[in-house]
Amino acid sequence: MGNHIEHPLEWDYDGLCVGLDEAGRGPIAGPVVIAGVIFEKGFDHMEIYDSKKLTEKKREKLYTEIIEKALWYKIVFVDEKTIDQKNIYRACQDAMFQIASEAPCQYALSDAMPLPNLNKEIHAIVKGDQKSICIAAASILAKVSRDRYMYKLDELYPEYGFKSHKGYPTRKHLEALERYGVLDCHRKSYGPVLKQLQIHLF
Repeated sequence: MGNHIEHPLEWDYDGLCVGLDEAGRGPIAGPVVIAGVIFEKGFDHMEIYDSKKLTEKKREKLYTEIIEKALWYKIVFVDEKTIDQKNIYRACQDAMFQIASEAPCQYALSDAMPLPNLNKEIHAIVKGDQKSICIAAASILAKVSRDRYMYKLDELYPEYGFKSHKGYPTRKHLEALERYGVLDCHRKSYGPVLKQLQIHLF
């Protein structure tokens, strides 16, 4: 039935599960956003699916529904400075660990992210946002939250085009980076940004 999780993984567990996912690992600007969602056991929704497979309009609609229907949810923004200090993988992992540790449930389901030493049973699932309704919901909360943040950056710095590329290294973004320079919201450890910083040192 198209983009629908026919039998969500969490239905097979004997307790509540928190689904964990992130948005924004690839961009060279802006934060990475991590979310966690718990639904009541047996919860189903015909439209909640991998956020990358949904339109922006559908994600916005589902964002509101998820927050209304979730038993528990949490959204964490990890800023550019932290990403540069830790590296993007560890920044995402630490934020997921924080959310999973706080979540009032027995199990944690992540989108392929291992979480060693977690205080509950963790299952790192490849393409988890297409198999678990909690992970899919987390992916939607993370994506919508990050997109809204990037729209605010676009209002502050319209010449960079953040509204269209969301901080990803598109040609338009790279041209703006070269023309206008590096902003505080750029990730200084990422190649294209680091290159511009080095150019302006000499």
